[in-house]
Amino acid sequence: MSENKDKNPKGEHGSRVLELTINGKKYEWNQQYITGAEIRNLGHIAKEEEIFLAVKKPWEDEPIPDDKQVNLARPEIEHFYSKAKEVIILVNGTPHKWTKEKISFKEVIVLAFGQYIDKPTMVYTVAYEDGPRQNPEGSMFAGQEVFVKHKMIFNASATDKS
Repeated sequence: MSENKDKNPKGEHGSRVLELTINGKKYEWNQQYITGAEIRNLGHIAKEEEIFLAVKKPWEDEPIPDDKQVNLARPEIEHFYSKAKEVIILVNGTPHKWTKEKISFKEVIVLAFGQYIDKPTMVYTVAYEDGPRQNPEGSMFAGQEVFVKHKMIFNASATDKS
């Protein structure tokens, strides 16, 4: 009898416990359906990130908005992951689409001036504001990266002291 119980574990109210992964971490859920909002809450996923259900190739991974329900009682474990949404950042007043979670000093310079000139007489400065909680405002230096958010502002300057 205990063998059967181990193969079909029960959760609250006698329902079957279903497993899922979120960003590679295993979770248990005791209902047949889970919404995008519940996945976001369970996996501590920020509002700025999109959630996807990994789907076997050749099909595309499925976006899971907060109000969408996913059936967890299918034969295999569902694997969910999150990634940053496309945001618009402002560099020297010009809007740029950005899809990465972070931006480097060099990437800001390239967006601002079209290239990064690596020579001793070239001096670049980058200041930013309206950033996320990890880095709300400040200055960047060569080799540094900062987290980005929608409508974050970067001001870059270049001086050639030759």
